[in-house]
Amino acid sequence: MTPRNVTQPESEGGAPDSPGAFGPIMEHVRANSASLSAAEQRVARAILSDPVGVVHLSVSDLAQIAGSSPATVVRFCQALGLRGFQELKLALARESIPAERQLLDEIEPGDGPAEVTSKVLSGAANALQSAAQSVNSEVMGQVAELLGDARRIVFAAVGTSASLAADVAYRFTTIGLDASFAADVHIQHVTARMLTAADLCFAISHTGSTVETLAAVRAAAAAGAATVALTSFANSPLTEIVDHVLVAGSRETAYRIEAMTSRIVHLTVLDALFVLLALSQPNAQVALAETADILIEHRL
Repeated sequence: MTPRNVTQPESEGGAPDSPGAFGPIMEHVRANSASLSAAEQRVARAILSDPVGVVHLSVSDLAQIAGSSPATVVRFCQALGLRGFQELKLALARESIPAERQLLDEIEPGDGPAEVTSKVLSGAANALQSAAQSVNSEVMGQVAELLGDARRIVFAAVGTSASLAADVAYRFTTIGLDASFAADVHIQHVTARMLTAADLCFAISHTGSTVETLAAVRAAAAAGAATVALTSFANSPLTEIVDHVLVAGSRETAYRIEAMTSRIVHLTVLDALFVLLALSQPNAQVALAETADILIEHRL
């Protein structure tokens, strides 16, 4: 994949004329469309024509539908007093989708513990089954090879993806790879800029549009390092700037703040990469044995 730079302004604080002061977000979009630029008006028309559909899109998807750019979509949102595209999606979800279905599409009013538990577990199982059929095995092999050959692997992730990055960095270490993750976004950015052509930056992001993760990946690319992304959306600012993309996610989590099912899918994909590397690295078994020996000291 040929990397393409996409400029996305950082989200700013909500303006005084926030949507809440004007009532429903859809009415706010209609009322303010005339004062927007031609490109932003196309974004408004795309939203008004299918608000529920927009909830399930990435910022790049909406930009493509509207014949604009991700930066234009973000400017449109900020012109409405929103901080960015994610806040627009949450507002649209609150207006357009029943509260139960904001948690899970299959949930119905009156569902009890048994029904909710079954539907949540079934939703996760279905998402994993879908990922098993859709994740590109050829790209998985290429990424595993790149990871195995890299002198150093640095992970970039924030929010709910950060725990996945910390886990996989540790697990890669147990098979002898030089892998690390820093929770602080400033450290991620600086560390990424200090990489070389022998290194690799691996970004994990559900939306593919998190400002801090994009900054770290751009810094790594500028340093000449290989870049990889694991995300839920095929079209996003992140997928447009990395060398290799692993797409795995589910529509069900497109508007959930925590994106829990997507995290389960991402964790499983990372586990598959770990197994691929454990099978291919010559010193992996020795490293795993040493790890097990050390962990014995920490258990009764």
